[in-house]
Amino acid sequence: MPRTLDVYLRRHLVGQLIQDENGQLAFSYSESWLNHAGAIPLSHSLPLRKAKFNRNECRGFFAGVLPDESKREIIAKNLGISARNDFAMLEQIGGECAGAVTFIPAGERLPERNYGYRPLTDGKLAEILKLLPRRPLMAGEDGIRLSLAGAQDKIAVHVANDQISIPLGGAPSTHILKPAIERFEGIVFNEAFCMKLAQAIGLHTAKAEVGKVEDIDYLLVQRYDRTMLKDAPGGPEHLEREHQEDFCQALGISPDNKYQNEGGPSLQQSFALLRELSSAPVIDLQRLLDAVIFNFLIGNHDAHGKNFSLLYGRETRLAPLYDVLSTAYYPELAKKMAMKIGGEYVSDKVLPKHFDQLAEEAGLAKPMVKRRVQELAETVLAKAPLLITEHPVTKTVAALIQSHCARTLEKFKE
Repeated sequence: MPRTLDVYLRRHLVGQLIQDENGQLAFSYSESWLNHAGAIPLSHSLPLRKAKFNRNECRGFFAGVLPDESKREIIAKNLGISARNDFAMLEQIGGECAGAVTFIPAGERLPERNYGYRPLTDGKLAEILKLLPRRPLMAGEDGIRLSLAGAQDKIAVHVANDQISIPLGGAPSTHILKPAIERFEGIVFNEAFCMKLAQAIGLHTAKAEVGKVEDIDYLLVQRYDRTMLKDAPGGPEHLEREHQEDFCQALGISPDNKYQNEGGPSLQQSFALLRELSSAPVIDLQRLLDAVIFNFLIGNHDAHGKNFSLLYGRETRLAPLYDVLSTAYYPELAKKMAMKIGGEYVSDKVLPKHFDQLAEEAGLAKPMVKRRVQELAETVLAKAPLLITEHPVTKTVAALIQSHCARTLEKFKE
């Protein structure tokens, strides 16, 4: 027998995700949504139409909602399902996801807005964080249906008046909490430093703060896809989801292939996507260029297609920067960039001519792109020393970034 999940966008039923007898996925929009005056596509890769989308057409979006393969394996064992079964995984953990999409077993009602949250004591939060490597996303715990993409341990939480709570059922979260990872020294402070550095030089960046519970450091990142809204002027505010999707989802690319050398998005495709969809392309193309240059300068070699997103509100805009850190600080991580700059994967080998090629591929002016590289390198050099904290990792990361910026400026003077 085929199995069906109702797919909601905010509180609107937009369609059905179907798994047939052979385990193959298909998606179709509901007729009521196609006839709705405010109907929008669930994804750029899933335009509004009556015909069904087959597995190859729809998997890029739906698999992109789920955690990466390493976490999926553990979650699947904990839940007693197959790690490759996107449908079963969404059925189990697809209540609170990135963007405004929610998955509900067919026939069940969408939870009302009297959302439930479970407040956490420091002791309970520490216990959860210690268990995350063995129990990603708290999957399987009663009442919790959370899904976040990526390979890092993290949980979605609700923060109000300094109280951290776990969302229950379909309740929306406000923040993503990312604990320290033992094998990557000081990763919380590395990411916090790079995120604050991006903000300091004027880049559009998600807000992030370092926290600590018992002996565990963590990064608390405010969700840009959650907002407080009123249904009517003067009425009470409620937390609402804003829809978003990453570049892999928008291009219909499976998260298994997020790196460019595996078929993932290139910078040329990324700029073209933004030029096609952004409601303010002049601003967003500049923001994307700045993000690419900044990732290059700090040595963030893992900036792949799932680390850039589109935010669908009243307008379609490039989402703020997130998941920004210096991977170059960790010698065991790849030196190869997730996306080539002008045909070159290795950041130390990138020259002004590669930025010329990037400009050509992105449809931007070559002098402007090269000038912007120099401007951002100089600004990073000026701002980085002001953000160094007492944690030793920030000093080393700052020195590494400053060294790379200085070398880059020398190359651009030659």
